[in-house]
Parts: sequence; structure tokens; C-alpha cells
Amino acid sequence: MCSIMCYCKVGADIEKFKEGFQETVSRGPDQSRIITITDGILGFHRLAIMGLTPSGMQPFALNGSYVICNGEIYGFQHLKDELIKDGYTFESDSDCEILLPLYKEHGTDMFAMLDAEYACVIYDAATREFIAARDPIGIRPLYYGYDKDGAIIFASEAKNLVSLCDKIMPFPPGHYYKGGEFICYEDMTKVQQVCTDDVETVCKNIHEKLVAGVEKRLVADAKVGFLLSGGLDSSLVCAIAAKKSDKPIRTFAIGMETDAIDLKYAKQVADYIGSDHTEIYMTKEEVLSSLEDVIKLLGTFDITTIRASMGMYLLCKAIHEQTDVRVLLTGEISDELFGYKYTDFAPSPEAFQKESEKRVHELHMYDVLRADRCISVNSLEARVPFGDLDFVEYVMSVDPAKKVNVYGKGKYLLRHAFEEGDYLPHDILMREKAAFSDAVGHSMVDDLKEYAEGYYTDEEFETLSAKYTHAKPFTKESLLYREIFEKYYPGQGDMIVDFWMPNKEWEGCNVNDPSARVLSNYGDSGK
Repeated sequence: MCSIMCYCKVGADIEKFKEGFQETVSRGPDQSRIITITDGILGFHRLAIMGLTPSGMQPFALNGSYVICNGEIYGFQHLKDELIKDGYTFESDSDCEILLPLYKEHGTDMFAMLDAEYACVIYDAATREFIAARDPIGIRPLYYGYDKDGAIIFASEAKNLVSLCDKIMPFPPGHYYKGGEFICYEDMTKVQQVCTDDVETVCKNIHEKLVAGVEKRLVADAKVGFLLSGGLDSSLVCAIAAKKSDKPIRTFAIGMETDAIDLKYAKQVADYIGSDHTEIYMTKEEVLSSLEDVIKLLGTFDITTIRASMGMYLLCKAIHEQTDVRVLLTGEISDELFGYKYTDFAPSPEAFQKESEKRVHELHMYDVLRADRCISVNSLEARVPFGDLDFVEYVMSVDPAKKVNVYGKGKYLLRHAFEEGDYLPHDILMREKAAFSDAVGHSMVDDLKEYAEGYYTDEEFETLSAKYTHAKPFTKESLLYREIFEKYYPGQGDMIVDFWMPNKEWEGCNVNDPSARVLSNYGDSGK
């Protein structure tokens, strides 16, 4: 991970810029640089992953133009070779150095050419304008706001902008900003043609595309590790990587000391794939004492995101403190494509697809935000194979009648795609989904709820909740999180569209807690 920030204003206040930019130095602790140009200020905190020499430091410059990018560009060597043929020279092995030449050759069309997870800002010296862009899923964070004079400021995280902007908003994924407008260059949910292949063909393609998505994310000049929950998604990522690696991969799992479901299954997977496995235990006291820090680093009040971040944050903290791993592969973005426990209640394939579209559009505010912040605050980089653009585009195009649970097993297509090849033990491959925030130990969520219940009287809950019109707290737990959020991001609740919850319009989903444990079909998921 890296951190970028750009103040698009002549004579911008450099001291205020430095103050805001310092908030995310943990994203890029290796080296920092701030440069002032005629039309603004550019800042970059570096976490060296590709091209580890000093020549890979940003901003990159070309004929008076500059670029800053927090990103990973896959297959960049092919683009680089083409640019060399066109007469460009390069100083480093960094993938991001190709961006300025690419912009010179293709303009804003370049963004649709990138197989990447990225957020970047380009200063075009010829036109004296700033162009910003973000990857189609929003895996890499980017926010924007306006100062009192109406000048736009871009930054990796909202915390960079709190002291500079009255209103902060997430930069829309799949868009670029130019000339005062946000222009969509890619919408991953728009299906050009529905894929009507038979189930076996679909599963074969899912297998091939996910393997390719994992394989390309193993390439790094820094050391790579894997988060392993023992659930289907992270286990598949680890199993594929183990097959592609010539030595044991490093896997990491976390759970409560008393009742961690995940640790049991993670160890079973680790033993099966032969990984170098580390278990981390957390306590109730650690969870409660870390709560405020986690909400501050996340920049959200969403219940699901915060619950699921507790274990992830503490695990990444341990990895940072105890190992030399710098890159972590994770299992996010599978559920949005193949379904949650609650999408078993989808009244039709069309409703399933519509819900999937909604979830993919909002990923950058929930699961992807969680993975980015928990990992980056610990000076690590997240890579998300299920977010591979080719993979997402294909799964979104599959006929939703094949994706809904008509098989008696959720996420059947993904499971069936890896039944052959000895990737995982059959009982792991077919184990029902358990919510990550619950599976690190049911007691963790119960501890958080109990703590919140004792924090407010019923009268205090009613009075304090009434202050909020957007995403009004509906439990004492949600109020506690909102109050802590407001302490660090006052008046910025609009950054998050709402609480992540099952679709209450569907029969069986009108619940008052986001945990899958409250659904009637949870069954054996938590065992």
C-alpha cells in the first residue's frame, strides 16, 4: 500500500497539506515526498512492493507532468515493452512508472486499458489540469473534497481531508475526474451479453479465471503471505497459491481464545496444503480496547464492517510486528458475486443479480474498505484475487438462474469449480459459510453487543439516536459506533450510504442484526 494526496490549487497551504497527509504515513512508511508545482501540491508515502530501489519513488515526472499512484498494475511489462518501442525510457522497475507515458499516448482512454487495482492523480503540464482515476471496483481507496474556495483535493483516505474539507466523499470506482466532471469508464456490473454456457463450462471458466487471478497476484519483490479463515474463499486462494508456489506459502489465522470456529478449519486447510501456518489468539480485552482505534482507522460506522475488522486488524498487527511479510492475499469479493447466506432468500434470479450489482457497487464502502484499512494501517499491501477484473466481469455475466441456490448448497458454482484437482478437503470445500465476524468466535460479537448495551441507558439511546437523520442508529451497538465515528469524522456520515444489512424487502431477511447467525438458514454454518 501507498498513500497519495493532491491539492489542486495555486498557492495551496503547504502546512495544512502536510498536517493532513501525515495521517496516513503508515500506508507508506518507507519514504515520503511532497512537491509543490505551479498549480498545486502532490504528496506520496511509499510502501515499496515492486521496484524496491530508490528510483521507484514517486511522483514520477515526464516533461513537466507528474503522476502519483497507489496501485498494482498487472501485466505491466507488456505495456512497458510497447512504450519502449515508441521511444520512452524508464528509470525504475516500478509498474506505476508506465502511467505518464501511457497517458501521453492514450489520454483518458488509458484507464480502461489497465488490469489493475489503483488510485492515481496525474498533473498534465500541457493543459495545466489534474486528472484523477480509481479502479473499477475501488480496491484502492480514494476520497475527495473541496476547500473553502472550491478547490478540489484528492487523498487516499478521508482522514487526510478532515481538516481541509467540509464534506468528504469517496471517489466513485470505475471513474476518472477531468475538467470538473466524474466520468465513468467502466461499470463492472453492466453485462453486455448474458453467458448461457452450461454449468460445467461455467465452472471450468471460473476455475481458470480464478487461478489466473491468484497467479498474477503472487508477483512481488516483497514477501507475500495469506490470510486464512478456513472458509471457502480464503481457503481457495491459499490452495491455488500453494499449488503455484515452489515452497510452502505462509498463512495466518486469528480467533478468540475460547470459541474460534475459524482456527480449527484454518489449521485443517493449512495442514492439507502444507503451508507454514501461524495462529494468533485475541482476547475480549484486546477487542474492546482496540474498538475506538479500529473505527478511527476504518472511517465508518457500519456494524458489519467494524465487527469483521476487529480480528483482521489484530491479525495484521501481529503479522506486521512479528514477520517480514509485506503483501497479503485475501478472500474478499466472493460473496458479492456468488451469494451470501441471505441471498438464498432471493425471490428470483433477477432479484439475485440486482442485489449482486448493488453489492459490487458498494464494495468500496464495506468489505474492500475493511481489508484495505486493516492491512494498510499495519504497513502491508492487500491483494484481492476475487476482485480480478476478468474474473468479476465473467461471473457477473453468468446467467443468474445458475448462480441462485437451486443446488441445496450456497456458492455451488465456485465449490464445484474446484472439486477436482485436490485443492481442498471435501468437507472444507462444501462447508456452509460462517460470517467472518462470528467465526473468529461467536463470543466476540456478543462481547461487543454487551459492551454497547451497558454503555447507554434506554433513554440515552433514544435521545442520542434522534440526532441522526442519515443512517440512523437502530441498536445501542450501532449508536456507539456512530458516536465514535463522529468524534474523528464529524458530520461526514454521508460517506457511507447505509448499514450493510440483508435485503429487508425479501421474505426471511427483515432482521435487526447484520450477522448471518440471525437468519433461519444459518444452520450448521457456525459449527
